[in-house]
Amino acid sequence: MCNLLNKGLISFIVLSGLVLQVSAQDTTIVSIHVLTGLQFSLPRFKVNPGAKVKIVFSNTDDMDHNLVITQPDAREDVVNAALQLGDKGPEMNYIPKSSKVMWAIPVTAPEQTKVLDITAPEKGGIYPYVCTYPGHGYIMYGAMYVTTNANLPDIRNDTHIPPGRRQAEPVAANKPVQNMHQDHHEMNKPLHPYTPLAPYLYRVFINGASPAAIAVSLPRDLSYCWDAGTCRLRFAWKGGFLDNSDLWKGKGDALANVVGSIFFKDTTAYPLRVKYADAIPKVDYKGYRLINRYPEFHYTLNGLDVYELIAPKMDGSGLVRTFKIPKVHQAVWFVSGSEQEVIYHSSVGEWENGKLKLTAKQAREFTIVMIIPKKK
Repeated sequence: MCNLLNKGLISFIVLSGLVLQVSAQDTTIVSIHVLTGLQFSLPRFKVNPGAKVKIVFSNTDDMDHNLVITQPDAREDVVNAALQLGDKGPEMNYIPKSSKVMWAIPVTAPEQTKVLDITAPEKGGIYPYVCTYPGHGYIMYGAMYVTTNANLPDIRNDTHIPPGRRQAEPVAANKPVQNMHQDHHEMNKPLHPYTPLAPYLYRVFINGASPAAIAVSLPRDLSYCWDAGTCRLRFAWKGGFLDNSDLWKGKGDALANVVGSIFFKDTTAYPLRVKYADAIPKVDYKGYRLINRYPEFHYTLNGLDVYELIAPKMDGSGLVRTFKIPKVHQAVWFVSGSEQEVIYHSSVGEWENGKLKLTAKQAREFTIVMIIPKKK
């Protein structure tokens, strides 16, 4: 009877998203599920030092996730270590062997629930938790506060949680999903002569891209231009965003100018190929949605849906591009171009002469990391 009550209580908590103290067992039960836009339902929670904690993780998303709790200030190191696992990642649940990893819930498939029992550290502190699945760790994380304090810091100033969650009440500007076509009118308003909080984007006219260019400012002083007309990352730069002074003056033929140093230009015929390495696909742009304010672009290759999200590398040394091709059944090729100076790494696949070959299974979700070479 007791076990049935416990199972019923856990089921209720999973659905409710609660943090409860169960006195009979002296255990704090924490329920975490997954929100749309690569976000944990709880951006943070509090437990007492030395407390028994039961974390109930329910994957309510349509893709795999894990949950890794790290030492204080170690989240970025663990995420980067997970990226280095390469082909070993799946068998290790994308959890690197590291003293900075304290506990972990392995990869959990959609509609599955897994439970982790831990004893909170005796030492108070802020212990990050993060999904280290390739490409997720840059925006999907939270914080476990181990403290006897009754109240947590003001969430609006809490740098241990994603920027889009630092708000007392939801606001439209930070909604997790947004469609480009719904906001087309808003994107064509004049650019403002001030700098919003990155990430943010503008529809611009800029050299080196079609009239359908979208410029995106990222954290870590990185920016890129994504061309909706040709469905590709056109170029990327570091050191600033855009000089829009001519646009603010109302010149009809004005172009935005890059501020900073361009470190990448795509000069390939097209970077993604399906089935054959030399087969240039027919592309069609479908729009984008905002995931924690990062645009995820949706387009098709020969009718095949592709989703691409670009985030900054944690240390600001490059870009992390996450691709999803959920219905692919053939090999996929990513072509870097032999003239590129950036250094490429991938979560899966095999590189040969600047071309990455992925099996259909690998291509359903993979990550390309582009690192800016250090100046000699």
